[in-house]
Amino acid sequence: MNISVFASGKGTNFKAILDSIDKGYLRSKVTALFTDKAECGAAKIAIENNIKCIQTGRKEFPTLTRKEFSGKILTALKETETDFIVLSGYMNLIPDEVIQEFRLRIINIHPALLPSFGGKGMYGINVHRAVIASGVKVSGITVHFVNEYYDEGRIIFQKCCEIESDEDEYSLQEKIKDLEYEYYSFVIKKFEEEKVEIRNGKVFIN
Repeated sequence: MNISVFASGKGTNFKAILDSIDKGYLRSKVTALFTDKAECGAAKIAIENNIKCIQTGRKEFPTLTRKEFSGKILTALKETETDFIVLSGYMNLIPDEVIQEFRLRIINIHPALLPSFGGKGMYGINVHRAVIASGVKVSGITVHFVNEYYDEGRIIFQKCCEIESDEDEYSLQEKIKDLEYEYYSFVIKKFEEEKVEIRNGKVFIN
Protein backbone atom coordinates (compact mmCIF):
# COMPACT_ATOMS: atom_id res chain seq x y z
CA MET A 1 0.00 0.00 0.00
CA ASN A 2 0.94 3.60 -0.49
CA ILE A 3 0.33 5.30 2.84
CA SER A 4 -0.12 8.98 3.63
CA VAL A 5 0.42 9.88 7.27
CA PHE A 6 -1.37 12.85 8.88
CA ALA A 7 0.46 14.23 11.93
CA SER A 8 0.70 17.38 14.04
CA GLY A 9 3.22 16.57 16.76
CA LYS A 10 6.55 14.95 17.50
CA GLY A 11 5.95 12.13 15.04
CA THR A 12 7.01 9.25 17.28
CA ASN A 13 4.34 6.90 15.90
CA PHE A 14 5.21 8.08 12.39
CA LYS A 15 8.85 7.18 13.06
CA ALA A 16 7.83 3.77 14.45
CA ILE A 17 5.93 3.05 11.24
CA LEU A 18 8.94 4.03 9.14
CA ASP A 19 11.13 1.77 11.29
CA SER A 20 8.72 -1.12 10.69
CA ILE A 21 9.04 -0.53 6.95
CA ASP A 22 12.84 -0.32 7.13
CA LYS A 23 12.96 -3.61 9.05
CA GLY A 24 10.78 -5.32 6.44
CA TYR A 25 7.88 -5.94 8.83
CA LEU A 26 5.63 -3.71 6.71
CA ARG A 27 5.63 -3.84 2.92
CA SER A 28 3.94 -0.48 2.52
CA LYS A 29 5.54 2.77 1.44
CA VAL A 30 4.89 6.16 3.03
CA THR A 31 4.43 8.48 0.07
CA ALA A 32 3.55 11.68 1.93
CA LEU A 33 3.16 13.39 5.29
CA PHE A 34 0.25 15.79 5.65
CA THR A 35 0.69 18.21 8.54
CA ASP A 36 -0.94 21.35 9.89
CA LYS A 37 2.23 22.24 11.81
CA ALA A 38 5.08 23.10 9.44
CA GLU A 39 7.73 23.03 12.18
CA CYS A 40 6.56 19.92 14.05
CA GLY A 41 8.75 16.91 14.72
CA ALA A 42 6.85 14.78 12.23
CA ALA A 43 7.65 17.26 9.44
CA LYS A 44 11.34 17.09 10.31
CA ILE A 45 11.21 13.27 10.23
CA ALA A 46 9.59 13.42 6.79
CA ILE A 47 12.29 15.75 5.46
CA GLU A 48 15.04 13.54 6.89
CA ASN A 49 13.53 10.54 5.09
CA ASN A 50 12.91 12.32 1.77
CA ILE A 51 9.14 12.02 2.19
CA LYS A 52 6.97 14.66 0.59
CA CYS A 53 5.57 17.04 3.22
CA ILE A 54 2.21 18.66 2.44
CA GLN A 55 0.81 21.53 4.52
CA THR A 56 -2.80 21.30 5.69
CA GLY A 57 -2.94 24.22 8.12
CA ARG A 58 -5.99 26.36 7.36
CA LYS A 59 -4.03 29.53 8.12
CA GLU A 60 -1.80 28.67 5.17
CA PHE A 61 -4.81 28.91 2.84
CA PRO A 62 -7.03 31.66 4.30
CA THR A 63 -8.80 32.46 1.01
CA LEU A 64 -9.94 28.91 0.25
CA THR A 65 -13.49 27.81 0.98
CA ARG A 66 -14.01 24.61 2.93
CA LYS A 67 -14.83 22.75 -0.27
CA GLU A 68 -11.77 24.16 -2.08
CA PHE A 69 -9.57 23.21 0.87
CA SER A 70 -10.92 19.66 0.86
CA GLY A 71 -10.36 19.49 -2.88
CA LYS A 72 -6.75 20.55 -2.41
CA ILE A 73 -6.14 17.70 0.02
CA LEU A 74 -7.87 15.19 -2.24
CA THR A 75 -5.76 16.33 -5.20
CA ALA A 76 -2.57 15.88 -3.15
CA LEU A 77 -3.69 12.40 -2.07
CA LYS A 78 -4.31 11.47 -5.69
CA GLU A 79 -0.97 12.89 -6.84
CA THR A 80 0.86 10.84 -4.20
CA GLU A 81 -1.10 7.73 -5.26
CA THR A 82 -2.34 7.24 -1.71
CA ASP A 83 -4.19 3.98 -1.00
CA PHE A 84 -4.48 4.30 2.77
CA ILE A 85 -4.38 7.10 5.36
CA VAL A 86 -2.88 6.74 8.84
CA LEU A 87 -3.43 9.42 11.47
CA SER A 88 -0.56 9.83 13.90
CA GLY A 89 -1.34 12.55 16.43
CA TYR A 90 -3.25 14.72 13.95
CA MET A 91 -5.14 17.42 15.82
CA ASN A 92 -7.80 18.41 13.27
CA LEU A 93 -10.87 16.71 11.89
CA ILE A 94 -10.35 15.21 8.45
CA PRO A 95 -12.59 16.97 5.88
CA ASP A 96 -15.83 15.10 5.15
CA GLU A 97 -15.01 14.84 1.45
CA VAL A 98 -11.74 13.06 2.24
CA ILE A 99 -13.47 10.65 4.61
CA GLN A 100 -16.09 9.86 1.97
CA GLU A 101 -13.41 9.20 -0.66
CA PHE A 102 -11.33 7.02 1.70
CA ARG A 103 -14.12 5.43 3.72
CA LEU A 104 -12.73 2.45 5.72
CA ARG A 105 -9.25 3.37 4.49
CA ILE A 106 -8.45 5.92 7.22
CA ILE A 107 -7.35 4.80 10.68
CA ASN A 108 -6.29 6.51 13.88
CA ILE A 109 -4.71 5.38 17.14
CA HIS A 110 -6.05 6.74 20.43
CA PRO A 111 -4.13 6.45 23.73
CA ALA A 112 -7.03 5.07 25.77
CA LEU A 113 -9.75 2.45 25.57
CA LEU A 114 -12.54 4.03 23.56
CA PRO A 115 -15.38 4.85 23.86
CA SER A 116 -14.11 6.17 27.22
CA PHE A 117 -11.74 9.13 27.35
CA GLY A 118 -12.30 10.23 23.75
CA GLY A 119 -13.60 13.29 21.95
CA LYS A 120 -12.43 16.84 21.33
CA GLY A 121 -9.57 17.88 23.60
CA MET A 122 -8.75 14.30 24.55
CA TYR A 123 -5.23 13.94 23.24
CA GLY A 124 -1.73 13.53 24.63
CA ILE A 125 -1.25 13.95 28.35
CA ASN A 126 -4.85 15.17 28.72
CA VAL A 127 -6.06 11.62 28.13
CA HIS A 128 -3.74 10.03 30.67
CA ARG A 129 -4.53 12.68 33.27
CA ALA A 130 -8.25 11.97 32.85
CA VAL A 131 -7.67 8.22 33.07
CA ILE A 132 -5.71 8.52 36.33
CA ALA A 133 -8.27 10.93 37.81
CA SER A 134 -11.09 8.48 37.05
CA GLY A 135 -9.57 5.75 39.22
CA VAL A 136 -9.87 3.00 36.61
CA LYS A 137 -7.45 0.08 36.89
CA VAL A 138 -6.88 -0.53 33.17
CA SER A 139 -6.03 1.65 30.20
CA GLY A 140 -4.64 0.91 26.74
CA ILE A 141 -4.80 1.83 23.08
CA THR A 142 -7.55 1.83 20.49
CA VAL A 143 -7.06 1.71 16.72
CA HIS A 144 -10.24 2.77 14.96
CA PHE A 145 -11.60 3.86 11.61
CA VAL A 146 -11.91 7.61 11.19
CA ASN A 147 -15.31 9.15 10.55
CA GLU A 148 -16.67 12.69 10.70
CA TYR A 149 -16.43 12.94 14.51
CA TYR A 150 -13.53 12.80 16.97
CA ASP A 151 -12.83 9.22 18.12
CA GLU A 152 -16.23 7.82 17.10
CA GLY A 153 -15.26 5.55 14.20
CA ARG A 154 -15.66 1.80 14.47
CA ILE A 155 -13.09 0.13 16.71
CA ILE A 156 -10.62 -2.14 14.92
CA PHE A 157 -8.24 -3.22 17.69
CA GLN A 158 -7.58 -2.61 21.38
CA LYS A 159 -4.75 -3.58 23.71
CA CYS A 160 -4.82 -3.14 27.49
CA CYS A 161 -2.31 -2.42 30.22
CA GLU A 162 -2.74 -2.34 33.98
CA ILE A 163 -2.57 0.89 35.95
CA GLU A 164 -0.40 0.49 39.04
CA SER A 165 -1.38 1.99 42.39
CA ASP A 166 1.45 4.54 42.21
CA GLU A 167 0.92 5.33 38.50
CA ASP A 168 0.76 8.94 37.37
CA GLU A 169 -0.12 10.37 33.98
CA TYR A 170 3.51 10.48 32.85
CA SER A 171 4.39 6.88 33.68
CA LEU A 172 1.11 5.78 32.10
CA GLN A 173 1.94 7.76 28.98
CA GLU A 174 5.19 5.84 28.59
CA LYS A 175 3.38 2.50 28.90
CA ILE A 176 0.86 3.57 26.29
CA LYS A 177 3.57 4.78 23.90
CA ASP A 178 5.20 1.34 24.01
CA LEU A 179 1.87 -0.24 23.06
CA GLU A 180 1.36 2.27 20.25
CA TYR A 181 4.78 1.66 18.71
CA GLU A 182 4.27 -2.11 18.72
CA TYR A 183 0.64 -2.48 17.73
CA TYR A 184 -0.04 0.32 15.24
CA SER A 185 2.24 -1.38 12.73
CA PHE A 186 0.60 -4.70 13.60
CA VAL A 187 -2.80 -3.34 12.57
CA ILE A 188 -1.41 -1.74 9.41
CA LYS A 189 0.10 -5.11 8.50
CA LYS A 190 -3.33 -6.72 8.82
CA PHE A 191 -4.66 -4.22 6.27
CA GLU A 192 -1.73 -5.03 3.99
CA GLU A 193 -2.65 -8.69 4.21
CA GLU A 194 -6.37 -7.92 3.73
CA LYS A 195 -7.15 -9.60 7.04
CA VAL A 196 -9.48 -6.89 8.34
CA GLU A 197 -13.14 -7.37 7.56
CA ILE A 198 -16.51 -6.01 8.67
CA ARG A 199 -19.35 -8.37 9.42
CA ASN A 200 -22.71 -7.26 10.79
CA GLY A 201 -21.28 -3.84 11.55
CA LYS A 202 -18.38 -5.19 13.61
CA VAL A 203 -14.68 -5.24 12.69
CA PHE A 204 -12.75 -8.51 12.76
CA ILE A 205 -9.01 -9.14 12.39
CA ASN A 206 -8.12 -12.58 11.06
